[in-house]
Amino acid sequence: MREMISPTISCTYLKTQMPLPISYNPAAMAKKTIAQKVCLALLSFLHPKTVARNGPRSQGLPPLADLPSEDTVCDLEGGLLRSSSTFPYFMLVALEAGGFLRGLLLLLLCPLLCCVSDEVGIKVMVMVSFCGVRKAGFRVGRAVLPKFFLEEVGLEGFEVLMKSGRRVCVSRMPRVMVEVFLKDYLEVEVVVGRELGEFWGFYTGLMEEERLMEDLNAKDLFRVEEKVKRKWSPLPREKYPRSLVFHDGRMAFRPTPTNTLLMFMWLPLGVFLAILRLLIGLTLPYKLSTPVLEMTGMRWRLKGSYSSFSKASDDSSKGKGQLFACNHRTLIDPIYISIALNKPVRAVSYSLSRVSEILAPIKTVRLTRNREADGKMMGELLSKGELVVVCPEGTTCREPYLLRFSPLFTELSDEIVPVALDAKVSMFYATTAGGWKCFDSLYYLMNPSMCYEVEFLEKIDTSGVRMRKSCSIDMANYVQREIGKALEFECTKLTRKDKYMMLAGNDGSVAPSMRMRESPGMSRS
Repeated sequence: MREMISPTISCTYLKTQMPLPISYNPAAMAKKTIAQKVCLALLSFLHPKTVARNGPRSQGLPPLADLPSEDTVCDLEGGLLRSSSTFPYFMLVALEAGGFLRGLLLLLLCPLLCCVSDEVGIKVMVMVSFCGVRKAGFRVGRAVLPKFFLEEVGLEGFEVLMKSGRRVCVSRMPRVMVEVFLKDYLEVEVVVGRELGEFWGFYTGLMEEERLMEDLNAKDLFRVEEKVKRKWSPLPREKYPRSLVFHDGRMAFRPTPTNTLLMFMWLPLGVFLAILRLLIGLTLPYKLSTPVLEMTGMRWRLKGSYSSFSKASDDSSKGKGQLFACNHRTLIDPIYISIALNKPVRAVSYSLSRVSEILAPIKTVRLTRNREADGKMMGELLSKGELVVVCPEGTTCREPYLLRFSPLFTELSDEIVPVALDAKVSMFYATTAGGWKCFDSLYYLMNPSMCYEVEFLEKIDTSGVRMRKSCSIDMANYVQREIGKALEFECTKLTRKDKYMMLAGNDGSVAPSMRMRESPGMSRS
């Protein structure tokens, strides 16, 4: 063993044969009382905060130039993540792959995990989270966990990993949980983790015997003391080796034991509140329902100038149709545009769950994916003086990115009103790629608090596309850039198919038998 000493901390390199630290350490949170933790967690749900993109750098590591240039094996829990606790990641597996009952069982076993040895605790969490989960359908490691891992990566530990000659990481968590995150998002070359047993295509919940460091030629294992890691800065988004554009799952918070307990305590009230909010939204006019819903925590605010959408509203009153092109955050997007205009709108959509159609206060026109037929259908609506809302991305994106805009909407009208939308939730995401879409509305309405931001931009003249003087693709890209500037989002060329291939393993298409030409509803999530 050798040590490198800095003025403030000691950073230790351990021989690879030594056992790794156990991930969940309840003593690390002993400084805060239970009441303090509950209050802080509750406040985080009521007032969700975004992760800081920049921050002061901790002095917890020696200069990078002093670190060895040869290969260094990095312990994921002990040398890269700011917290060594793996309970939140197993809870995510339990909730997203197994459901609320499995998550509740893991939460109830939390006191036991504090009493048993570290190794037994890991085995218990693996058994509860994985037993009976189908191997072929397990996508939590690819679609859900990378977001939460990235948010916990320490900037100082990340820089050490980047300094290594060959990036090698080892973890006590099952390899299926960490491999995609380490290889795809941190560009790690070798991942060493524990394998899960399986039987007839299902995980048994048992781990194979530990053989962590075999066949590795790296010399040292990098770890940092827990008290030092608490001072680390989070890894800024702009320093991610690969951008996190897509992720799935319903949980919008880090499910620590305290946060998870609050979630289960909130669920009965959340279901009641969701029903109440739905009844208010369906029975009262917008002018009355908006202030009432705001008292329940369901807020929205209008940004920017009033002139753009007031002119569009006046044109509609004169029998002139208007096309609104917006980015797609949730299935509620067209409803908030309708609330802002105080007029009913028509939303065009590729697919939507039947439950959402029944519950929605506005109507939608289903697209057939036939370019000529869809263009004709929307053109007829505009000629009738309808306010038509289209989401050119074709699917939702939770992160600050815009997907490629389909150019069809630029060929439908001589002018377009771009609308920049953003949605913030505190507990549950209202979209899913691989889950049950019929519950999207319920999850959104169950949030303790949420806020929609709507900004109508200046109209864009698209008559040149209709007269074949300009390219529809270039015009669609221009609209995308204008919305991106307003939101400070990054524009990408990624598509709906890219999202579903990554998160759900399919192209996101809907069987022809599921399509309907027109029915009341919202837009695809």
